[in-house]
Amino acid sequence: MWEYSDKVMEHFFDPKNAGVLDGANAIGEVGALSCGDALKLMLQIDRVTEIVLEAKFQTYGCGSAIASSSALTELVIGKTLEQAGAISNRDIADFLGGLPPEKMHCAVMGHEALQAAIANFRGETRPPMREDAPLVCKCHGIDAVVIERAIRDNGLSTVEQVSAHTKAGTGCTTCYEQIEDILLRVTSEATAVAVEAAESARAEKAATSAPGTEVAASRAGSVNLFTAPVRSAPAPAATVRPGASVRPPAGASPLSPASPLPPPSAGMTNLKKIRLIEETIEDLRVYLRKDGGDCELIDVDGSNVLVSLTGACVGCQMASVTVSGIQERLIAKLGVPVRVIPVGRNAH
Repeated sequence: MWEYSDKVMEHFFDPKNAGVLDGANAIGEVGALSCGDALKLMLQIDRVTEIVLEAKFQTYGCGSAIASSSALTELVIGKTLEQAGAISNRDIADFLGGLPPEKMHCAVMGHEALQAAIANFRGETRPPMREDAPLVCKCHGIDAVVIERAIRDNGLSTVEQVSAHTKAGTGCTTCYEQIEDILLRVTSEATAVAVEAAESARAEKAATSAPGTEVAASRAGSVNLFTAPVRSAPAPAATVRPGASVRPPAGASPLSPASPLPPPSAGMTNLKKIRLIEETIEDLRVYLRKDGGDCELIDVDGSNVLVSLTGACVGCQMASVTVSGIQERLIAKLGVPVRVIPVGRNAH
């Protein structure tokens, strides 16, 4: 059970800067009473120095919402707009000594209110819904931009984490699939950038290596799975509620990697994950067969993808590179960390 810090209790029982700020020249409002949480942040900002001179708030919500709003005002007073704009929801939670996962949306609400107040001061508009940011959670009025920002800023990897940080999906749950799609797209984009950087570093290292060190590179007809094209469109998959499990084939070998990997993202159904793995490996088999080898998916055990290498791939000096190539492409496709482990066909 989560134990709230003394700082949270202090800002809940004795909130700082609560009330109406007369003469406020920057106001940010987020949430709605009908949704269960609402926050109005009022700032008085020096128009010459752009320093926040005073801050007050009015909030409707739980104790964590009150504490987060109080902490936010303490954090922004005395800071310039540039400094205040850099305050994240994580900064608010850390100031309080931490918040339970299911209450992180309170800190996110504070961050959103701060950004809205800064935009208000600068004469900018921050509509809650834009043409390119459709409303995702109708129960709580949360659009795609808020969800995407929460995923990127906090490194979220599951629908449950997104719900805890934004409250999206905690009502009727009909928006789960939309949240899942956003999560998959954002994490895939981030992983693709990381994979591209890793491949560039690998290519640069290979270019500066002494001649003769890359023994297998001279093998005729060898294929580079890191650059082999793979279909980008995901295969249709049955809709499964997050958290549903798919039982692995009977007799599968639960091989564990030397160092544990984080569990696969619950932001993607297990069926969709397996379908994407099957599709990606099937695409790569075309290139392996041209070189006399082959690869077959044996099992998916959590973060481990068990495969069987056959033909020219067995005992080849490039086998480890082939496995790494398959692993990199799967990570880029899935947007979640996986480990490819070669096993024998008797792992069926």
